[in-house]
Amino acid sequence: MARMPPLSVDALSEDQRRVYDAIAAGPRGVVRGPLAVWLQSHGLAARAQELGAYCRYGSSLPPGLSELAIVVTAAYWRSGYEWSVHAPIALRSGVSEAALEAIRARQAPVFDDPKQGVVHAFATELLNSRRVCDATWERAHALLGMQALVDLVGVLGYYGLISMTINAFEIPADGDDPFADAAQA
Repeated sequence: MARMPPLSVDALSEDQRRVYDAIAAGPRGVVRGPLAVWLQSHGLAARAQELGAYCRYGSSLPPGLSELAIVVTAAYWRSGYEWSVHAPIALRSGVSEAALEAIRARQAPVFDDPKQGVVHAFATELLNSRRVCDATWERAHALLGMQALVDLVGVLGYYGLISMTINAFEIPADGDDPFADAAQA
């Protein structure tokens, strides 16, 4: 049984169609992947897509830092679809290819930019231990500020939801699965 429900625009209810149209008319311009799955619950889809639009396009984080947080989350969840969408954007936004490969392989990346380093440290610490130690928090606060820290946690949470949806509904990566060689934890 296929886990990802097929998306037939003609078969959408009026409520689903309103959400579909809002997503398609927004900065994403397309309804696919987890957004298409969420349409099965139009209430969740409406709220999640609004949060996602803020996290991706409206947060106080510069695109390079936001995309870094997204790929850290994708790697944590081994979410191939999310990685395949956002790793190229992260690369274009200033995250080095070497850092991306290290993150994908669950190794420690090296960053020239201290803000990238602190975003990676904060994100991996929060995802892996479910907490952020005082030293990491204080360094992140000093480099990014309070609003960016709040937005960073929002990005991590939202893309956790995205990644869980991708994994639960087995949404395939665009192209080869970047985590196919990784041992599943």
